Amino acid sequence: MVASSNRNQTMINQPSAESRADREIVSARVFDAPREKVFEAFRDPLQLVQWWGPKDFTNTIHEFDLRPGGKWRITLHAPNGANYPNDKVFVEVVPPERVVFDHLEPMHHFRMMLLLADQRGKTHVTWHMLFESAAEVAKLKNFILEANEQNFDRLAAHLSKVPGRK
Repeated sequence: MVASSNRNQTMINQPSAESRADREIVSARVFDAPREKVFEAFRDPLQLVQWWGPKDFTNTIHEFDLRPGGKWRITLHAPNGANYPNDKVFVEVVPPERVVFDHLEPMHHFRMMLLLADQRGKTHVTWHMLFESAAEVAKLKNFILEANEQNFDRLAAHLSKVPGRK
């Protein structure tokens, strides 16, 4: 069953002179774990807190309501002691294949679509981050691509420690 919310649709439906490709950052990796295990690592806040964020970051999950319209409030703690509060609202949840949420921070507002595709027992994960403008992507792209790779590294390490099928 597809579950979705009609709230916060303006960014996606907003006509733009800029192409979607110019406003999007895409990161992808294949993980040596079944799709259900990878989805569970995101769905379960006790697992998510262990791997979400760039290298050497820790985080505190204040709220995690994985359903359309549900809120995700998290603070990322940088190694230098800086704190980065983040507010997100889930738009669509289709276990175990897709989660869509809006990242609501004014410094960089974007819509994130997490796709999980079965690949013969492994999982191809793709993150699509759609920003409001190409200028915003130009400022953040290198930082975000590196941070996403670090996040994927942390997820891979976490999955290797979780019991169950590979």
